[in-house]
Amino acid sequence: MTEETQSTALTTYREQFAAIDTRATELMDRWSIPMLRGSVAIIFIWFGALKPLGISPAAELVANTVYWMPPEIFVPILGVWEVAIGICLLYRPLIRIGLLLLFLQMVGTFLPVVLLPDVVFATFPYGLTLEGQYIAKNLVVIGAALVVGGTLREQ
Repeated sequence: MTEETQSTALTTYREQFAAIDTRATELMDRWSIPMLRGSVAIIFIWFGALKPLGISPAAELVANTVYWMPPEIFVPILGVWEVAIGICLLYRPLIRIGLLLLFLQMVGTFLPVVLLPDVVFATFPYGLTLEGQYIAKNLVVIGAALVVGGTLREQ
């Protein structure tokens, strides 16, 4: 193969890669926010629905954190709140309400870090228990909510 042929082949591969890359990033741009919004909505609806049904693995943690309220009342109310967040995120005119409810709920999700550190940390301050990991994953939910909220003026 001559140097000119190699150069032409390399240029062709670069152009093909650029075309594929352009198409892939266009698809990601088109679908990333709806997918992110839908994913967060599903998580809230799913996890929230478990609470009134009495089958949430987080119910005990919630009950121990919000010890000043009867868990048989508070846990189902929290579940309905979470389902409402998810539904609001799915219905475009209600996204802002859903984000407000989400950020109010997130304050409560971090209460165990302060009120129950022995439940959250195996080794303070970096060794998380399973419950601590469940709480820490909410940082990703907060980030996703910020991204979704940051696009609301574009719609």
